[in-house]
Amino acid sequence: MSKHAFLISAFKSFKKLQTLALSTVLFIGLATMASAEGWNGKKAVIDGYDPVAYFTQSEAVRGDKQFSHRFDGGTFHFSSAENRDLFAANPNKYAPQFGGFCAYAAAKGSKAPIDPTAWTVHNDKLYLNYSKSIQKKWSKHRDDYIAKAEKNWPNL
Repeated sequence: MSKHAFLISAFKSFKKLQTLALSTVLFIGLATMASAEGWNGKKAVIDGYDPVAYFTQSEAVRGDKQFSHRFDGGTFHFSSAENRDLFAANPNKYAPQFGGFCAYAAAKGSKAPIDPTAWTVHNDKLYLNYSKSIQKKWSKHRDDYIAKAEKNWPNL
């Protein structure tokens, strides 16, 4: 290999390393920002949906910023002051399981975002899923998936 070809090859390798290092720094920075934003890396937990409404209205209801409450590093939005106050009095009752991530993904050992309209209240706990098709799959063996997710969650 000529000296010129060697220098070009070394320069290309250096540029690849430089790109990899920059990508790593950006990824760490974004991950840190996401965790500072609260549950599931969102500015509003459950994408701004009201966690109490899943229990009291049996439906996914979009919350409003004017009725918000901070809990465990996340900001929750509610559709009414009454729902906000119910949550504030007992947040562990209404907060979604697995940090607001998909319960099926947690059972499989990973974190995944959710669709707020793909949800289940089971044994008085709120579980969210990535999509309605995943929710359908998760529901077939719900108790097994919950047990696996509870085992996996501390390490996720």
